[in-house]
Amino acid sequence: MAEQTKHTKKEKMLKALEKSLGVVTTACKMAGVGRTTFYEWLEKDPDFKKAVQEFQDVAIDTVESKLYDLIQEGNVTATIFYLKTKGKKRGYIERQEIAHEGVLESKVIEWVPSKE
Repeated sequence: MAEQTKHTKKEKMLKALEKSLGVVTTACKMAGVGRTTFYEWLEKDPDFKKAVQEFQDVAIDTVESKLYDLIQEGNVTATIFYLKTKGKKRGYIERQEIAHEGVLESKVIEWVPSKE
């Protein structure tokens, strides 16, 4: 009986994750499940973990679609963000260059243990 209740709560949690686009805190509140319990299920139940990962992938797909829509609308910020994250191979990356002028000296110090 307790196992059936746990299974029902997990199903409720998965439905809440779907509605919240994978936001754990929101889904836990919706399902009436504690965050600690959620993470215990995630660690101990491979099927539950797989289902949660699928929701997270769907959430990322949804957000990427919205980002693409913004780019199509001419949103410069969205375009820059996309290029900084996806266009690194083409040079769209911020780099910090540090120029040093002067002389660098290095000394080798030999440690000799005490003979006491």
